[in-house]
Amino acid sequence: MPVTTFDFGERYTYQNGFGSYLETEVFQGALPIGQNSPQKPPYGLYAEKLSGTAFTAPRHENKQSWLYRVLPACAHPPFASTADGPFKSDKPTDPAKLEYIPNQLRWDPFDHDDQTDFVSGLHLVAGAGDPTLKQGIGMYIYAAGKSMAENSAFYSADGDLLIVAQDGVLDIRTELGWLLVRPMEICVIPRGIKYQVHLPSGPVRGYALELYQGHFALPELGPIGSNCLANARDFQAPVACYSEDFGPTASEGSTAYTITVKFNNSLFQTKQAHTPFDVVAWHGNYYPYKYDLGRFNTIGSISYDHPDPSIFTVLSAPSDHPGTAVADFVIFPPRWLVAENTFRPPWYHRNTMSEFMGLIAGEYDAKKGGQGGFMPGGASLHNVMSGHGPDAKSFEGASNAELKPALVGKGSCAFMFESCLMVGVTEWGLKMCKKVQEGYSEESWGGVQVHWKKPEGVTANSHLLK
Repeated sequence: MPVTTFDFGERYTYQNGFGSYLETEVFQGALPIGQNSPQKPPYGLYAEKLSGTAFTAPRHENKQSWLYRVLPACAHPPFASTADGPFKSDKPTDPAKLEYIPNQLRWDPFDHDDQTDFVSGLHLVAGAGDPTLKQGIGMYIYAAGKSMAENSAFYSADGDLLIVAQDGVLDIRTELGWLLVRPMEICVIPRGIKYQVHLPSGPVRGYALELYQGHFALPELGPIGSNCLANARDFQAPVACYSEDFGPTASEGSTAYTITVKFNNSLFQTKQAHTPFDVVAWHGNYYPYKYDLGRFNTIGSISYDHPDPSIFTVLSAPSDHPGTAVADFVIFPPRWLVAENTFRPPWYHRNTMSEFMGLIAGEYDAKKGGQGGFMPGGASLHNVMSGHGPDAKSFEGASNAELKPALVGKGSCAFMFESCLMVGVTEWGLKMCKKVQEGYSEESWGGVQVHWKKPEGVTANSHLLK
């Protein structure tokens, strides 16, 4: 069934399409016709342009939206640095103290935290690059037990945030409207867009990837054709929704709203006397969106051999080198395996890319689950050129399995953040979280058997000149 059946029902209506030029208005006539910035926008609104790329970016890459709002976003007092949050230099998630190591790493499921909201519950596990140069990525675990305050909002000036819900429901209010994000759904909140996260089902846990450069795109399909993988029509964007909480001027409202910004991996705050959620209408192609992973149209081999996992790419953030991604978001959903005379799980591998994997639900077919295994809410990291592959038990099972058509991963979904960058790990990821499986490598591959038998009666070819 190509749609996930969710335990928590949908709350909102959406617009459909990936990278589409969309428009939405709470009141008919709020969007100006034929121009973006009239001398007097309808209903006394302010016109504000939100640019996600340089003005002169190529048309097929250009990202912008026009917002029509009660008060412009610039109407606030100066920001001040805050000691709260996970991004200060004395915190174990400090990105300036990343440790680059070649060891394979795996983490037990990360703890829930009922004392934090979404922002304070973000933990940087690994990353690379520098947001001031708009280069690199950050890989996060989030765990939260309470909603953000109604009079608060957060945005990142550092990059786009891809959120992978693993446990619990996120009800996300953005400047451009609402998104409900449940396990087996993802969402992307672009750089600069303010949002507020509510927890309607209780505590939450999940994964996130911050992209410091560019934006996510659908992967090219090449000879696959014009459909398959993630289809553009299945992505959903919010419709306009606004609040009325403001005074006669920007500084005379009755409610103080705390606005927090992540800026060069540090947090800054200001308080303003009007709601940031006052966009009555908008049009453009720069907006938050969500996607149901159950709609992914998986493809695979119907003859022999296991294809490269790139065939499971949902979203890709390309580098300046064609075919090489700063970040790919890849999933391993339920799928049929029918290849003949083939070792069907992923093969043993050393990769010029870094691979960070997580498990949303179920059990991954190439790794044992259960205590000490690869479990939902846990993760693994195989850095550049660090060998990895099926554990010993999975190898023996797949090598001796009867090769009949098999549905694998039913009720399961694993994912991977794959990057061309070598990533470092934070102190929190290595030590403070206390979730690293110290015996991961030995338990996975220490028992790999030697099956080699030197052929009898066969002359070995020499490497020496005669």
